[in-house]
Amino acid sequence: MVEAPHRYMLAAVTTDDAPPADATPDTASARALRRLRLLLTSWNPHRHPWWLRIGVAVLLTAAATWLRVALAPAESGGRFVTLTLAAAVCALYGGFRIGMLSTLLGMAAVNFLLVKPYFSFAISDPHEAFWLNFWHLLTQLVVVGAIALMQRQTRELHASMEQARASHQRMLDTFENSATGVVHTHPDGRWIRINRSYCELLGYTREELARTHWKDYTHPDDLAADLAQMQRVLRGETDHYTMEKRYFHKRGHIVWVLLSVALIRKADGSPDYEIAVVQNITERKATEEALRTSERLLSQAQELAQMAGWRYDAARREFTSLGNAHVIMGIPRSVFSDLDMVAATHPDDRERMQQAWADAFRLGRPYDIQYQLNLTGDWRWVSVRAEFERDATGRVTHGLGMLLDITEHKRAELQIQQLNASLEERIRERTQALKAAYDELESYSYAVAHDLRSPLRIINGFAQALKEDNPALPAESHRHLARIREASKKMGELIDGLLKLSQMARGELQRAPVDLSAIATRQLRELAATSPERQVTWSVQPGLVALADEPLIEALLQNLLHNAWKYSAQTERAAIHLHMQERDGRREFVVADNGAGFDMARAGKLFQPFQRLHLPQEFAGLGIGLATARRIVLRHGGELRAESAPGQGARFYFTLQPQA
Repeated sequence: MVEAPHRYMLAAVTTDDAPPADATPDTASARALRRLRLLLTSWNPHRHPWWLRIGVAVLLTAAATWLRVALAPAESGGRFVTLTLAAAVCALYGGFRIGMLSTLLGMAAVNFLLVKPYFSFAISDPHEAFWLNFWHLLTQLVVVGAIALMQRQTRELHASMEQARASHQRMLDTFENSATGVVHTHPDGRWIRINRSYCELLGYTREELARTHWKDYTHPDDLAADLAQMQRVLRGETDHYTMEKRYFHKRGHIVWVLLSVALIRKADGSPDYEIAVVQNITERKATEEALRTSERLLSQAQELAQMAGWRYDAARREFTSLGNAHVIMGIPRSVFSDLDMVAATHPDDRERMQQAWADAFRLGRPYDIQYQLNLTGDWRWVSVRAEFERDATGRVTHGLGMLLDITEHKRAELQIQQLNASLEERIRERTQALKAAYDELESYSYAVAHDLRSPLRIINGFAQALKEDNPALPAESHRHLARIREASKKMGELIDGLLKLSQMARGELQRAPVDLSAIATRQLRELAATSPERQVTWSVQPGLVALADEPLIEALLQNLLHNAWKYSAQTERAAIHLHMQERDGRREFVVADNGAGFDMARAGKLFQPFQRLHLPQEFAGLGIGLATARRIVLRHGGELRAESAPGQGARFYFTLQPQA
């Protein structure tokens, strides 16, 4: 393949257009002679219809006959002079057949008009007439035949010249419109011809290139190699050469080309001119460079990842590593048979590997497996994936795969498994210890709360007895006794709350379908019966069923609905609702009221025991209800959250199933 830029091929050759040195002077007589010669030799008789050629022959022969009769009497001789001229003209105009037709018509006219007895075909001297007519016919055959032969040869010559001209024009068109740059130069580098593509390749016009030498825009690093190759051609060591080189474009950037140069010699063997073909390969070089970069990056990535590509030849039953993959992996050779690979597989994994290979090979299943392999003298864990090429019958012809060394990963995975096992054991131990401590704490709390009841009852009893036994005590002392009894009562309620919290965390959770709608409806009716003076609008969505522990759900709804009933007591048109909604794909139950509400900035204390967001004189309570509700929800694996604003009521959302 030939290409290249520098000096070669196609600028206009001014010497090709100069007239020959021995050309005839262009005088008026010479021009007239050339036109006559052209008329006599290039006339094409077949471009006229046959009837017109016959008519011309008849008219010219008649005119020639009349002219002969008019010029001299019959006895004067030279009977066929004018008729010979007419036959020659007819042959020039109409061809051989028309010329002979004119000859025959002329002979008939001569024998009729100029041979005694006149105006008849009776001949007084047949011997004389025969030889006169014979020699005239023979002469006309020669003349007319010569004219016809000359016309035919001229037409063939003109056809050859036209074909040569067309071929030359096609060559020039091919040269000029070639997609590659083509130039002709003298051996010293002077331009002969330059085509359009060569100019476009370098960004110069023909006139600009004509004032330069190809060395001027050749890259300095490529110049010596180009000149050396040219010297080899001039010395006759080779008749052509091809090389890749760089040119400087007119705009300054580099153009890579493939240059092919051939030397044409004269008949005596001396150099005549050079032909150079130049093809732009800049994009190809850029692609090659990008490919080399990608290959380097891939090789580095394979080396860093300890990865090796391979190709399997089913006909030869051989594995061949791709590139330098075997070097990266430290494998001693690049080609292995399938039996070598089986032998190198760990005995514990061999059957599994062979089965996976057979399934992928015959059944078309994905081949993606991890096993132990020994190709470097020690056992390594590898991950292997492969795809197979099949012929029209579905039979495997080749396989292409990747082998990744995952030994370190496997070791880390094994360590993690060991750590997990150790961690799980420690977690079990810690959980058991924590559970024991928790149970002990719960028991202690229950015992303490239970044992505190007796002293409170004694304090409350003695305060009551002191009041009854000493009616004459001052009013201030009676107030002190009332405070003692009120405090002991409050203390008893707190102890009840502690016991209730303790009970919520104890015992086994018994899940069963629970009708929340029925429980809530019953509890709201009971609340309405205890406060008949209040007008509260309430609603419960029917069909609310959950898988939960029924006693705990009873306590959960009691706390939430009691809160809603309590904190909506100062609302003129109180309303309480229980319904269900979907949130993030989970069922969420909602208890909503339009009561006093609370500030969300203080919501962190909402579910803590004995923490209240309202003053005791506003709403009575211990602050234990929401803490109990949250503990019940958490025991069910759910979540409890709240939304509110002062004076805009509160909404409590709870779920009874853990997040999927």
